[in-house]
Order: sequence, then structure tokens, then C-alpha cells
Amino acid sequence: MTNHLQTPTAAEKSRLSLLMDMAALINSSLDPEEIRRTTVAVATSCVGADAASLLLLDQQTGELYFEASTGEQGEFLKQKRLKPGEGIAGWVARKGGAIIIDDVQNDPRFYPNLDASSGYTTNTMVVVPVYCKGEMLGVLQAINKLEGRFTPDDLEMLETLANLVGTAIQNALLFQEQQETFLGITTAFAEALEKRDTYTGGHTRRVQDYSLAIARKMGLDQQAHHELRLSAILHDIGKIGVSDCILQKPGKLTDDEFREMSRHPEVGSEILEHVKSLRIMLAGVRHHHEKYDGSGYPDRKQGEEIPLIARIISVADAFDAMTSTRAYRTALHPDVALKELIDCCGRQFDPDIVAAFMEAYRDGEITSCWDEYSSNNFAP
Repeated sequence: MTNHLQTPTAAEKSRLSLLMDMAALINSSLDPEEIRRTTVAVATSCVGADAASLLLLDQQTGELYFEASTGEQGEFLKQKRLKPGEGIAGWVARKGGAIIIDDVQNDPRFYPNLDASSGYTTNTMVVVPVYCKGEMLGVLQAINKLEGRFTPDDLEMLETLANLVGTAIQNALLFQEQQETFLGITTAFAEALEKRDTYTGGHTRRVQDYSLAIARKMGLDQQAHHELRLSAILHDIGKIGVSDCILQKPGKLTDDEFREMSRHPEVGSEILEHVKSLRIMLAGVRHHHEKYDGSGYPDRKQGEEIPLIARIISVADAFDAMTSTRAYRTALHPDVALKELIDCCGRQFDPDIVAAFMEAYRDGEITSCWDEYSSNNFAP
């Protein structure tokens, strides 16, 4: 019996491998930027193009904007928009059909202004619409076949990729909206708690900003940024269990009062343990008052036993506390606070995190409470 099935060529195997990688990414990632960046890279490779672009539809204006592009004009295109129906991409978005153009320069639908502005010459194109559940999201295009002309196989490959991308983008956007809603609710709750103490207004925001500035200098990944942001927002949630007379006391706390105040990291972690979606913040909330030498609380952890997120929040929290006016003292000048951070390296703070904080401060990525007051002509 004759076997009529053809053995896939090396090029076909490579294409299938790229699509499988794309499908795996879609199933594992909810990062819109990563999905879009990978999409245009795969589109370029799987059809042998010089460049590729993913244009998304602005649902408000009907315009197309370049969300991701490869090739020498990639950065230039990010600043450009196509009006409804403008250019070959606009035509595809309006009509909904996938097309191959062998002579772009002489096609009446071609919009030459982009080439004229960028200095790039578009000769051939394959353009396919990107849908999700029947809704037009944008178009995916590959430009300038490196060898020969774009083929129906290229078009089919790009359509398959576009189908994967449409679902991925929609899922990522929905996830992003959920995260933003969750972040907004969490921030509102933290700020409501802050209202109990008139001296700590803006503390949550500043600790969050300082912590993220440190994270950027340390090169932490996006997931770490997300966990750090949430942990910084709710690091003092346990103070909900501290009485107002202690929170707002103008003088030094008694030993009993300090013990009650010192329980807020434990109380905070106990609160978060009851909410599954908040458990990623446990480490930062429970351990942000641990000290690098092991003399902190509540668990007397030391060095790298203290979770990284907690070590970062510890530095950010301390700097803001020192440069803010509190019930028991006026704000310290930032220079004094910076010296204190340096002096306490290896005892209270992780030296590497203090170094990252200092770098962010020198680069203007950190603005203290004192600086905010000064810029508005107020005395701290």
C-alpha cells in the first residue's frame, strides 16, 4: 500500500515549532507586552519576512496603532497611527479579509507616508486580521519576503498565528483589568487605614514608589515587581489592630505600648492568610521589621533568611519614616536619613538594597516627603 503522506520539510518543521512555542507562551503568559513582542518575532521568522507588525484597533477612534514591530522601523512606527480604512492594514481591518500584496508600491490602498518618513521601502506584504470571538482586535502583517514572494502557505501560517494571538491578547487584557481593579481596591483600603493617623498621609504611596525604584535598580522581574507593589501597599495593614491612642501618641511609647505596636506585622499576616489572593504579600507584610543582624521582629530572622521583598520594604519604610513628620518628632533632612541608612548597613539593612536605594535617589527616581514639602514651599 502506497503512503501518500508527505514528510514535512525542514522549513515546515521550523514553522510548526515556532507556532507550538507561541501556543505554549499563550498558555503560560498573561503579560500583554510579552505576547505582542513574541508575536511579531514569530511572524517574522515563520514566513521568512524582513519585518512584521501587530497593529491594534482603537475601539474609540477606529484608528490602528502599531503595538509591536520588528525591523529597522520598529521604534518609529510606535509613534504612528492609521486613520480608519487608511493603508493596506486599514483596508484589511475594515474588510476583514487576509491578503497578499506582491507589488505594494503600485497598490492603490498603500499608504506611502510611513515609508517616506522612515526611509524604509515596502515591496511585498501579507496581512491578516486578528479576531477574538468575532470581535476585530487589529491586524498582523509581515513585510518584504526575504526570498521570493509570499505564498498561500505563508498566509495560512500567519492566519493561524493571528488566531492564537487574538485569544491571547483578549485573555491578557482581561487579566490586566482584573489586576488593576484589585490593585485599586487594595490601595483604597490601605489609604483608608492611613486616615486614622494624620501624620502618615502619603506613606503607603511613598513606600510603594521607593520599593519599586529599588526593584528597578536591582533588575527584578515583573512578577517580583507585582508582589512587591502589593506588599508595599499593605505592609502596615496590621495597624488596624493598634489603638488610636498609641498610633497618634506624641511622645515615646511605653514598653507595653511598643509591644502592641510591634505586633502589627503578625496581625497583618494573620489577616492576609484568610484571603487566598493576598497570600503572596505575607512575606513582605510579616517580615518588614526584621533586621539584617537578626535583632528585629517578629521572628528574629537575619540576613537572607529575611525574604527579599521584606528587606526592600524595610529600607523604603525606614527612609520615609525618617523624612516624614510624625507625632513624636519632626522630619529629618534627607541627607541625615541617607547617612542613617548607610550607617545601619549590615545591622538593620541589607547593604545591597541600601546601595540600590542610594543609586535610585542619586538618579532622581526617589522624591522624599521633605522634597515634596519643599517643592510646594511648605516647611516639613
